[in-house]
Amino acid sequence: MPLRSMTGFAQVKGELIRQTEGSAAPPPTGSASTSASMSSSMSSSMSSSIPGNGHLAFALALKSVNHRFLDLHFRLPSGSDSLEMQLRRLLKEKIARGHVEVTLSLERGSGETFALNRPLVSNYIAAFRAAAGEFSVPAQPDLNAILRIPGALDSARDPEDGALESAVMATVGEALDRLNQMREQEGRSIERELRQRMAHLREAVTTVQLHRRTVLQSYVERLQSRLQELLGSSVDRDRMLQEAALLVDRSDIQEEIVRLENHVQHFLGLLDEHGEVGKKLDFLLQEMNREANTLLSKTSGLAGEALKITEAGLAMKAEIEKSREQVQNLE
Repeated sequence: MPLRSMTGFAQVKGELIRQTEGSAAPPPTGSASTSASMSSSMSSSMSSSIPGNGHLAFALALKSVNHRFLDLHFRLPSGSDSLEMQLRRLLKEKIARGHVEVTLSLERGSGETFALNRPLVSNYIAAFRAAAGEFSVPAQPDLNAILRIPGALDSARDPEDGALESAVMATVGEALDRLNQMREQEGRSIERELRQRMAHLREAVTTVQLHRRTVLQSYVERLQSRLQELLGSSVDRDRMLQEAALLVDRSDIQEEIVRLENHVQHFLGLLDEHGEVGKKLDFLLQEMNREANTLLSKTSGLAGEALKITEAGLAMKAEIEKSREQVQNLE
């Protein structure tokens, strides 16, 4: 599986067509035919026939952004619990990480009629008036607010049980394919940038390696000057060299250089593997940042030629931080 970004959008549109009396028999349950071509905004249209009159159009939209885990959010019409469970199960199979919003919107034909859910509306009005009387609030029920209650208005000609669910499930595969195509396209762009960042990081590591001996020599000279300043001419040269050797050993940055080179190699290897590597890459970048910080702390206070190591270390941190911004968008 190629690298994928966690950012993407896809939309599929469909229509359930009710057959009027005397018309041709509807196709078998679950059949669907393409009624519109896929547009540049990654949407498609499909239609299915159901008994009755008029039509019911729907639009299924999938929108994903970055998230540490797979976080699914559904905006479906009331009474879509079974559909939500099927969508949730399918999305978990096809998507590993990301905050995914699933929206299903319905658009009924101009010939649709609606029936008032009298028990629901009656109970709401009774409860409203009881509360107003109990607390002595001079208010009347708002009809606009009542009709916005889920289930207050039902279509007088709803599709047969499962017809809408079957039509939506017939199109969700197309929506997922389109969503992943967009995520893969952005993933390829992120991969190119990450490889460039790693090339710049390697250049900085090479610069540090070239000036490493200058740092060691600077430590020796600084220690020698300090000891002579404190002890004068009575300084023991052999003891001074021993102390210098200990200081240089504790301040040597060779280990950090080697670890950085290994981390960069491992990072590029994960990019070659593709798949769900976002979390692993982020962890590696944290390790690289730790090594860069250690390198800078060991070379602080040095002057002259050794300042180039500080510049290279700061360049490393900049490349690592920019890489982390991109990696956090990868699945």
